[in-house]
Amino acid sequence: MKVIICGAGQVGYGIAERLSQEDNDVSVIDTSASLVNHITETLDVRGYVGHGAHPDMLAKAGADQADMIIAVTLYDEVNIVACEVAHALFSVPTKIARIRAQNYLRPEYADLFSRQNMSIDVTISPEIEVGKMVLRRISFPGATDIVRFADDHITMVAIECMEDCPVVNTPLQQLSQLFPDLMATVTAIYRNGRLQVARSTDQLLVGDLAYVICQRDHTRRTLGLFGHEEQEAGRLVIAGAGNIGYYVARAIEDVQPKTKVKLIERDAERAVMVSDQLSNTIVLHGSALDQHMLQQADIQDADLMVTLTNSDQTNILSAAMAKRMGCKSGMALINDPSFQDLTQGIGIDHHINPRAVTISRVLQHVRKGRIRSVYAVQKGKAEVIEAEALETSPLVGVAFRDMHLPPGIRIGAIYRDGTVLRPNGDLKIKAKDRVVLFAKADAVRDVEQMFRVSIQYF
Repeated sequence: MKVIICGAGQVGYGIAERLSQEDNDVSVIDTSASLVNHITETLDVRGYVGHGAHPDMLAKAGADQADMIIAVTLYDEVNIVACEVAHALFSVPTKIARIRAQNYLRPEYADLFSRQNMSIDVTISPEIEVGKMVLRRISFPGATDIVRFADDHITMVAIECMEDCPVVNTPLQQLSQLFPDLMATVTAIYRNGRLQVARSTDQLLVGDLAYVICQRDHTRRTLGLFGHEEQEAGRLVIAGAGNIGYYVARAIEDVQPKTKVKLIERDAERAVMVSDQLSNTIVLHGSALDQHMLQQADIQDADLMVTLTNSDQTNILSAAMAKRMGCKSGMALINDPSFQDLTQGIGIDHHINPRAVTISRVLQHVRKGRIRSVYAVQKGKAEVIEAEALETSPLVGVAFRDMHLPPGIRIGAIYRDGTVLRPNGDLKIKAKDRVVLFAKADAVRDVEQMFRVSIQYF
């Protein structure tokens, strides 16, 4: 596949890195020569210094042969125009634009980015996607990672096995026998830096990270089975009132009005504006790195500190300071992958990786076959995929006990007619079922083949 990426910042770099690893033909355009030099020196991609929305630059990058354009510059208007130009002059089939300004995304303007109005096939709002991720992590504090599939009916939850985990040293098949009504399947295990697809004879060990696919309503019970009974935060401090911080605070006001939220914002004008738009949240003007400001926010009484500023360093240091000052738990937004491994060593309990969220949304549209949703885990070592089964799929009509899946794939749940089904030996996949599975990176091509649209389908 030939892909043009407009924007070589952190998001553009992450997308280019993933797509180039999969042998796609990737070209990157950015106005910054230093960013273009960095991306071409470290990745197997072509780089062009210039404006991503200008026809001559798109032509130079090979837009007339491109299968997809992904516009992820810092400017929404540049992303929109780049997609429009790619459509009008070069007939690029798939056009993806990152849209950050929430004014474009308000419900009353829902038709703005429909195909009849604009030549954009997919809009991605990282701020909203990351905000939803933060809210899920706040709601399920025992989860290391949590994502939803199948119209929110199925959940993938990553759970760390602690010393008091009741299910360690128990074969996974025995867990199914002990809890027959629990709609949950352990699909993969991350152990000592190695990711492996789970087999029914495997056992979990202390220190493992288990990737479990379960029915959404069984998520809390699944966490409890693994020994995670952490309660939701009743007192919350948020650092950063940008798009993500504001989205999270407003959503908590709407959904969990009893939660006490304090929001710290460095920019005075932004603090006043956000304060006017929030009703129950206390907005404080100051730095989240200022101990006096944290004391003013009563950090010592807080259950959770969530740091959502634009600076990784600020997020890491502020969350660590909060923990040392008595806050029970800390969660930090971290863009740079090189910082993410430092979190546990300095007392930060959880981190959110916004690049992973954005890249997963893009991969959903890169994948072939009837792929409905994708979420990349462990820095791209594997993906959790939701795919729709067609009549021509080799999986349809075959009992699970007779199914010979390629190595590196484990099916976690089936969504059929509003019901979540857990795989068992007798179950057969039907056409139009939505299958949620775990696949290692080298098995993704096999997944695409299993859910491809066969010529017989037409």
